[in-house]
Amino acid sequence: MSIAALLALLLVVAARAEAGDEPVRHLPTRPGVTEPVVLVRPVGTPAASVILFTGGRGALGLDRAPGRLGPRASNFLVRTRQLFADRGLLVAVVDVPSDRAGQALVGFRTTDEHAADVRALIALLRAEAPVPVWLVGTSMGSVSAANAAARLTEAGPDGVVLTSSVMGRSPDMGESLQDVALDRIRVPVLLVHHRDDGCQWSRYADTSWAMRRLSAAPKRELLSFSGGDTPQSRPCDPLAPHGYFGIETAVVDAIVAFIRATPGVVKP
Repeated sequence: MSIAALLALLLVVAARAEAGDEPVRHLPTRPGVTEPVVLVRPVGTPAASVILFTGGRGALGLDRAPGRLGPRASNFLVRTRQLFADRGLLVAVVDVPSDRAGQALVGFRTTDEHAADVRALIALLRAEAPVPVWLVGTSMGSVSAANAAARLTEAGPDGVVLTSSVMGRSPDMGESLQDVALDRIRVPVLLVHHRDDGCQWSRYADTSWAMRRLSAAPKRELLSFSGGDTPQSRPCDPLAPHGYFGIETAVVDAIVAFIRATPGVVKP
């Protein structure tokens, strides 16, 4: 695929997704702190709700460009948000909280404060629809999802999906799943990874370590993928196996199938 064709494809996908995005909300999470969030609704009653956590620094720039998701829109979960909604899920895409405008989520993803923000997001979605709420993270976003699941023993999520998880500490981010008490997660967990993930901090070989650490999860499963289109980005960026480039629909279908197959979720 040429660079021009790739850019055209991403513009079409972004425009289609943004057509379903609601206006940015500013949800109060901690005293004096708000978190920007965008909801994408399915047609009809949702089977479940998902909170999507992007990777990298975690900043989407919702306030800088209302109605658009800026340069991070190419992230695997952000660019596929409408696919989740099309499959019957209520979707929340979150930005960084107001007190982290400068640092974003660097050094923050494994904190109590971050988990408190997620608790407020879960409560928002439960108020929107009385269905299970799942946390879905990709790359560094998996650290956010796992941290919240480990810390929120009350009012926490009903399940967790960790995709392309960062399991090695990069000098830029300083956090990984190694810094999360994975053995405290007591909800179903789906680990998703591309066999050819070339990111040095997200090696497929390390998924066995993560699965062992998830010892308290009542249901845990590893889904492995291969194939896709020729990478158009660096190994740790989203238009590569790390971001399931070219196989997005298959990956989303598998994630939604796992969520729907878990007790408590409305079946199709």
